[in-house]
Amino acid sequence: MRDAVDALPDRGRAAAIGAALLAWYDREARAMPWRVGPGERLAGARPDPYRVWLSEVMLQQTTVAAVRTPFLRFLERWPDVAALAAAEDAEVMAAWAGLGYYSRARNLLACARAVTARHGGRFPAEEAALRMLPGIGPYTAAAVAAIAFDRPAAVVDGNVERVVARLFAVETPLPGAKPRLAALAAALTPERRPGDHAQAMMDLGATVCTPRRPGCPACPLAGLCAGRARGLAEELPRRRPRPERPERRGIAYLVRRADGAWLLERRPPRGLLGGMLGWPGTDWTAAGDPPAPAPPLAADWRPVAAEVVHVFTHFRLRLSLAVAEVGGDAVPTRGSFVAPAAFSPAALPTVMRKAFELARPAFPPRAAAMPQRGPVSPGA
Repeated sequence: MRDAVDALPDRGRAAAIGAALLAWYDREARAMPWRVGPGERLAGARPDPYRVWLSEVMLQQTTVAAVRTPFLRFLERWPDVAALAAAEDAEVMAAWAGLGYYSRARNLLACARAVTARHGGRFPAEEAALRMLPGIGPYTAAAVAAIAFDRPAAVVDGNVERVVARLFAVETPLPGAKPRLAALAAALTPERRPGDHAQAMMDLGATVCTPRRPGCPACPLAGLCAGRARGLAEELPRRRPRPERPERRGIAYLVRRADGAWLLERRPPRGLLGGMLGWPGTDWTAAGDPPAPAPPLAADWRPVAAEVVHVFTHFRLRLSLAVAEVGGDAVPTRGSFVAPAAFSPAALPTVMRKAFELARPAFPPRAAAMPQRGPVSPGA
């Protein structure tokens, strides 16, 4: 069906939407540790570009609730871009555990180092210059330019796409509708307070114009919404059916030494979970091609009845588990034993934590074997 609006909104309608949205944001803005709220901005406070950038990278593919605590931990450990640029790769990767999409952590370091080396530790203000930095794509560049520097950049994430699709009754399914939605979002972006406008759009999508059961009666744009007027709001944006995820299989080996140390290996720097510590294992093969066993040392390996099921963006992984206990003279062919005091399951990637939780009942308790705090670092 043809979209209800074929042209960009006229200035009058765009201005009405912007004014209503900002008035709502001034009342309802969410408090976030990386945000300078509208009242603070009115009093002269300005956002820290480092905090804006760090939060935007962390928020990709996850929620505000999941990011608050890791963000504050990062900020305490690396309070500015220079501190992060000087950090050890392994420390940052361990601190990123649980946030997923680990390539973002590698890009985070590369970007911090580029800002320090190329720009003297100051983020550039212009969208085009930000896009030249490693790991910063169109969305992040627009978000930093708008929110940190008040540049009139159109910030378009999933929340904004949903708000715009409903406002203008755009019925073309995603992803085909993306260029249209981006053009409409750009037409709504004001010269005045573009950073607050961007955050207001995101807040509206997250709290009122939600994917299911949108709160239309509480929406400041209800009277301007073509989707609501046509009774289509909850149906939009439409999406093409996603193809079924393929499945891959693998084997993970969990081995504990007599002194309570666990055998871990660091994955290659590129690829899924790149640079992260995890359990030694096989390659991940297609579901119809069983992985060839590849234990990291000779031991009396025992299978675990349960298997790990973990969904990545493009495939579903099933990991069979094998466990063993070995003496103090065991020498692995790969990986290193990590002493009990340095081992923390919480610092492992999610799929590796799942493996640990499933395999843990197979190991008799040891008082010093499984402390829950402390960094993961290779040890003897």
